[in-house]
Amino acid sequence: MHPLVGRLTIHCTKVSSLVFPFARLIRPLCTISIEKPNKEVYIEELEGEYKGIAVINLNRPAKKNALGRVFLSDLNNVISQLEYSSPKAVQVALVRSCVDNVFCAGADLKERAEMSDEETLPFVRYLRSTFTRLEAVPMPTIAVVDGFALGGGTELALACDLRVAGKNAVLGLPETTLAILPGAGGTQRLPRLVGIGKAKELVYTGARLKADEAMKIGLVERIAQGEETAFSCALSLAKDMLQTGPVALRLAKQAIRNGSQVDLLRGLEFEDASYARVIPTKDRREALRAFAEKRKPQFKGE
Repeated sequence: MHPLVGRLTIHCTKVSSLVFPFARLIRPLCTISIEKPNKEVYIEELEGEYKGIAVINLNRPAKKNALGRVFLSDLNNVISQLEYSSPKAVQVALVRSCVDNVFCAGADLKERAEMSDEETLPFVRYLRSTFTRLEAVPMPTIAVVDGFALGGGTELALACDLRVAGKNAVLGLPETTLAILPGAGGTQRLPRLVGIGKAKELVYTGARLKADEAMKIGLVERIAQGEETAFSCALSLAKDMLQTGPVALRLAKQAIRNGSQVDLLRGLEFEDASYARVIPTKDRREALRAFAEKRKPQFKGE
């Protein structure tokens, strides 16, 4: 048993079936388990054909997953677990909401209104650093955007590697309409993703985008089609990643992330360093043997 994984009890299964349609495929991590329904963010690992996929559940229904102190504390605990997971145990992580019609409503404005000016900036810095930690977890992450993802909700999605939207998704950074500006990475990650001009337009106007509009500008990578849900669409994408070498997948993320922040020549150095680390892996040798033997490789994340 993986050191982060606890046992699934009958009680846990009953609770999980209420909030997660794939409960029979899931086992909770021991330090944040579904046996603790008071957790505003908790993590689960899928089983069966989805083994290797972890799901970060956003579960603050009373506040539509607003980004309050407890929510961020729970999210940081989840991130800590992902940081120490092995390549094989968690190859991909999905971030999804347990609340109907909302991914994340952004800042907890009631909580924010009770903060003094001296308290506000440190809290925003804490929020920003949390999203930076999420962005830096070793495995690819996919934001499953169903319903509204406004302000900090869009910034949370931007901190993930990829974004899959439901047909009812609405994204945007409306902070300027509240006399503030995006403070959890939105002014930096959005232009890197959609271009400076389009990012300026969205931030300066506080415009909201539906899923198809977000897709057109590159804010989301996939939209659920037909009867498909955003979660099932994201699961399909994650399952494709399970076919790759777990160590190579993490090193590819590292090379892309680090290289995107520097000039091309420096970026190529990051690529070279990542490639050098993958050469001695057992998975690379297994892939070569499998190719020669005309069979599917069996990767172990080593």
